[in-house]
Amino acid sequence: MTTFAARLLAAAALVLTCSAALGGDLVVIVSARSSVEALRADQAAAIFLGQSARFPGGAVATALDQPIGSNERDQFYLRVTGKTPALLKAHWSKMVFTGRGQPPRELADSAAVRRAVAEDPGLVGYIEREALDPSVRQVLLVR
Repeated sequence: MTTFAARLLAAAALVLTCSAALGGDLVVIVSARSSVEALRADQAAAIFLGQSARFPGGAVATALDQPIGSNERDQFYLRVTGKTPALLKAHWSKMVFTGRGQPPRELADSAAVRRAVAEDPGLVGYIEREALDPSVRQVLLVR
């Protein structure tokens, strides 16, 4: 194998490893009983960053988060808001310090988020796509 071919193979392996580490698709969910049918990424970002407390139709929206340090949380915020964990921490420090908001309540995992959202049409969360069930509705696919 030539040096070029070996480097190309190593680069391909690195790309595949990084892609696997990023995880699969995430979905933003609401209760199956909610009237919200869809959210754009900017609308979801506004809700999860405390810049909006309402769904597009005007209903109150309360965001739920995955635990700090979880891959789901890190990927959600990176993909939807463009914020790394450090930037997200700085964002919420500023919001809390200035009295403009509190970060979303954290639940243990996707199953806990799905259960809570299913019970309350005012909640919105994000979970792995594989964790969807009929109790919740996908309103945004996050890739």
